[in-house]
Parts: sequence; structure tokens; C-alpha cells
Amino acid sequence: MAHKRYVNVFYHRFYFALRPVVQLSSEVIVGAQCGSAVLRGAHVFAPGILATPKFMKTGDAVSVFSDLEGKCTRGNKDFKGKRVFVGNGVAEMDRSNIFCSDEPVKGVGIRMVEPLYQSPSFDGVLPSLAFLQNLPSVVVGHVLGPRPGERILDMCAAPGGKTCHIAALMGGQGEVVALDKIRGKVERIRQNAKALHLDCIKAHCFNSIEAVCTDQAQDTEGPPFPPQSFDRVLLDAPCSGLGQRPSMACTWNLKEICSYQPLQRKLFHTAVRLLKRGGVLVYSTCTVTLAENEEQVAWALNTFPCLTLQPQEPHIGAEGMLGAGLSPEQLRLLQRFSPELGWSAAEARGEDDTNKDTIGFFIAKFLKS
Repeated sequence: MAHKRYVNVFYHRFYFALRPVVQLSSEVIVGAQCGSAVLRGAHVFAPGILATPKFMKTGDAVSVFSDLEGKCTRGNKDFKGKRVFVGNGVAEMDRSNIFCSDEPVKGVGIRMVEPLYQSPSFDGVLPSLAFLQNLPSVVVGHVLGPRPGERILDMCAAPGGKTCHIAALMGGQGEVVALDKIRGKVERIRQNAKALHLDCIKAHCFNSIEAVCTDQAQDTEGPPFPPQSFDRVLLDAPCSGLGQRPSMACTWNLKEICSYQPLQRKLFHTAVRLLKRGGVLVYSTCTVTLAENEEQVAWALNTFPCLTLQPQEPHIGAEGMLGAGLSPEQLRLLQRFSPELGWSAAEARGEDDTNKDTIGFFIAKFLKS
């Protein structure tokens, strides 16, 4: 039986309060992904360290820089490539422990004591009770509106934050099917569900594009599923991710960005077929492009006459963006969250500017008739 308690889903506001931190002469270089994590409040774990001073010892004070172009080789002693300062810390390991160990090195390598931004870490806080998410990701679960006893599909579910939130909103009553085509990510979903005591989540390693079958007698315990198998479907689609922040490096190109729209449409076709009549489909992305957001909504409304846009609750983001041929009324039914640096000033003026202090995100809600 599902554990009878709700998951407390926290959202994380990223502080853009820049601190006056003086750079030190001893420099540690980390990868771009690690640098982004530091800006979110993390310490530097040993696998993310690329370069240190030649004689760095435990207890040394160091400045941490992020390698923006991925050109720093592991074990470097004096990297001079393009990098950006993210704060000061104290070494928790000697250089030799980081780079000369026969076993994979784990644990904190640099404990951050003066990060550039005052963004507290919630790593390991109430792991069986809470799951950290950005504000728009929390909003998505409420917009979907799952009810106890329903059967819900999360089509692109990894790492499982939204999946777990949906299950929690249902009080563990019903079934939440989570799909992802990468086995390691599916295992992560299962681990998160187990940690939060959410037994109603069923995670499967499967390509969601192929998740619908034509045989009505198909076993519905696992994919593929017959048409109209689900009361609600969340399509949190793969996207260009241009709304994610902080982002220390841009590794994408125009060709890659343009590749997501056709993929999202293939997933949309499957989502509509799997949704029951009278069911709810929520489409969301963590990007800011018109092509992956409003243009997809306009395409879906033209392609699937059975779909109509619905009001969202809560609606705390901005309305949709012009340029895709949607009416003003339709744009007001959409939600956009903008990764802008305007929250501190808005707060000082006493304004509610929630949608400007998050990652970039988009939400559309449809009803199938």
C-alpha cells in the first residue's frame, strides 16, 4: 500500500544577490555543469574537479572557476583558458587524493564558504519527505489536476520529480505510469518513488513515441497501451532547454534546437491517442522558443479538433507570446515563466513578479472531447 502522507514539494528561488567575493591566488577549475551546481548552492564534489594547484592540500583556501569551453584536461595544474569565477572554498582533499587514487574518488572535494550567490543548498534535506523542484515544475502538477483513483501517464518522466508530485497529489491512490527510454533514468525514477514511499508509481523503460498499440486486448500493465488508456497525460517534452538557469556554457547549435519541434509533435500524436475522451493533457517545456511552445499549441489545435485549451489553476506565470497565430483569449490561457533578472527590484517595489524569478518554462492545458 502507498504510504499515507503527502510529499512536501519545495521550489527553489535562485538568488541573484551578487556578493563581493575577493578572488584568491590558488585556483581550482571545475566543469561547466559543476559550476552551475555551485551557483545553485552546491559544494564541489571531487569528480567535477578538473584542475588544482600543484601542491594543494586539505584545508587550503582556493578560488573556484568554471571551465566555459570544456578545454581543461583533468589533472591540469595551471589552466589559463576561458573560465568564470563562482566563489571561494576550502579544500577537503589533497590534490593527490583527487587525481592519483586507484579507486573512483567520491565526496566533497571543495567546501564552498564564499559562493558568489547566496543560494542555500537543500541537498539531503528531509530526503524521505521532500523533493526539490523549480516553481514552474511544481505548478505543472497542480495544473494537471490529478485525482485519487485515476490512471495518469507521465510520458517523459525522468528524473521523476513531477511524477512523484502527481502521485502525492493523488494521495497514493490510483496509478501513475512513468516512461523514459533511458534505463538509468528509469532506475532513478524508481529510487525517488521508493524514497518518498509512493507505491502507485510504475516506471517503465520505453520509447514514449511507440507507447500506443492498436490491439485493444493488449496487456495494459506495461507499454505499449491501447488507445484511451489514461485519464490524464503529462507531456513534459524533450526540448532545447533554453530556459534552464544557471547555465555556464552553451553546447547546443541551431540544428539541434530545430530538431525538437518534430520530436515533440510525434509525442503529441501518441499523447492524444492514449488520452481518454474527457481527459486532460498538459504540455510543458523548459525552453523559451516560440517554435517549441506557442507554435506547438497552434499546431495541436489545428491537428487535433478534439482538443481545446483550458484555464490553468494556479495561473501565476505570464500569458503566451504573440507570433504563432493564437488569439488573445488563447494566449491568456497559456503560462510562460521568464528567466529574467528582475525579482529583487520588483520585490523592492512591492510587486508580485513571480514569473520573472524562475527558470524559463511553458505550460498549456488541453481537454479532449
